[in-house]
Amino acid sequence: MNLRRGQRRDEPELNLAPLIDVVFLLLIFFMVTTTFVDQVGLDITLPEAEQETEESPPQLLEIGISADGEYFIDGDPLVNREIETLVRALEETLQEGEIAGIVIRADADAPHRAVVRALDGAGRAGIERVSIATTRSDEP
Repeated sequence: MNLRRGQRRDEPELNLAPLIDVVFLLLIFFMVTTTFVDQVGLDITLPEAEQETEESPPQLLEIGISADGEYFIDGDPLVNREIETLVRALEETLQEGEIAGIVIRADADAPHRAVVRALDGAGRAGIERVSIATTRSDEP
């Protein structure tokens, strides 16, 4: 006698999500641990040059700002603190030679307005590389 005639047996299901996770982990493991060998295809001998080329380091223009907010370009003071004067002086200096960028050396007590004007003047003059000089603090 079979008393369980009306009941169906549930088929066991195989969940693929953990298997996919394991495959992805193995893939990541092999990608991270694989090393690539750089093989050179040609064995060549480069020619020798008799004269070495000398590259001069790029010239940086220095803008100094005093504690009073006065501007100096490479140590030479400007006649006033107006931004137009600063831009004109920067453009004249750029025409004299090739300048790679500027360095702003502002006094620690210089007004913030003077530093912002110097940055704005450099932008108006077409200078793209600007650095601000600082000193290293002895405090840990």
